[in-house]
Amino acid sequence: MTRNNYTFTSESVSEGHPDKVCDRISDAVLDALIAEEPEARVACETFATTNRVVIGGEIGLADKSKLAEKMEAIEDIARDCIRDIGYEQDKFHWQTCEITNLLHEQSAHIAQGVDAGDDKDEGAGDQGIMFGYACTETPELMPAPILYSHAILKRLAEVRKHGTEPTLRPDAKSQISLRYENGKPVEVTQIVLSTQHSDEGQTSDDIRAIVEPYIREILPADLFSDRTEWWVNPTGRFVIGGPDGDAGLTGRKIIVDTYGGAAPHGGGAFSGKDPTKVDRSAAYAARYLAKNVVAAGMAERCTIQLSYAIGIAKPLSIYVDTHGTGEVDAAAIEAAIPQVMDLTPRGIRTHLDLNKPIYARTAAYGHFGRAPDSDGGFSWENTDLVEALKKAV
Repeated sequence: MTRNNYTFTSESVSEGHPDKVCDRISDAVLDALIAEEPEARVACETFATTNRVVIGGEIGLADKSKLAEKMEAIEDIARDCIRDIGYEQDKFHWQTCEITNLLHEQSAHIAQGVDAGDDKDEGAGDQGIMFGYACTETPELMPAPILYSHAILKRLAEVRKHGTEPTLRPDAKSQISLRYENGKPVEVTQIVLSTQHSDEGQTSDDIRAIVEPYIREILPADLFSDRTEWWVNPTGRFVIGGPDGDAGLTGRKIIVDTYGGAAPHGGGAFSGKDPTKVDRSAAYAARYLAKNVVAAGMAERCTIQLSYAIGIAKPLSIYVDTHGTGEVDAAAIEAAIPQVMDLTPRGIRTHLDLNKPIYARTAAYGHFGRAPDSDGGFSWENTDLVEALKKAV
């Protein structure tokens, strides 16, 4: 039986967190290659530590003459990412950190399974399971703890970059605990915020005085109470941060990227992968479908699972769970889904228009719960499938 009264916690990390620096660089490399060739193949991984960034993985362009040119641009792409995030500290500076590019051409054996041919459609880039989720807790149809955790850090990044809060630095983490009654969030019980800062003399109380107004700006006022506990920079000083304070890797924040633990994650990371990789594109499709199911009033909560095999175009299975909140039988929704959306890799990319340089913006503050952009970014957040789903059901 689903619990109705409980406390649930989710965390987020800022764009300056070491793992997110790596996600951003990997997705910026992806954008550069897709801008050159919409069906470019990219599986880019990044590692960052003190004064060093290492980029590796596989890339492929149909026009081989462009590949060497793009390889030469990789270092500048990485430096531009680090500069935009805001790293200009002694042991991690966008101008002086050492950047090693170990990218190479995509394996021909992987390509033969994925590429379309005369007798086969484009296959999935790997086997795996992908999940999508939506719920009515927020207007964005996202779980509230992760949505608020993202929003707090995004707001702090804005005031840092605008110069409003000049002592804040890029590396930060947030964590929100919400108490639920009858399945609805009613009270924030714990707020955790750790942010890098520049002044050695600043205390936890000093940092709280800076960040608290922005946190209250994000969280609905009626969620605060006298019982709400605040933990701001609980260890004290946080001056040494970013990849100098802790190494970073692409794809190490997959729960931050999705639903903050409120829903399953299939295991595959998103950043640095082109949309033939169903780890990414099918997870976007599953979120799109789950969001449209909830937006259509078919359920208050919806989880959708898709599964794929490498080189095979169609999903092996479709599973829907409405967690006891469904107004429509889950089996009917499962039957409707393939009627309203082609879930082959090419079908997903076409429906959601994913062959565009829209990925660097997804690297921090969540891949889901974001407003769709006019250029096609976050297209999986649209609710334009509602009527088709209703008709199919």
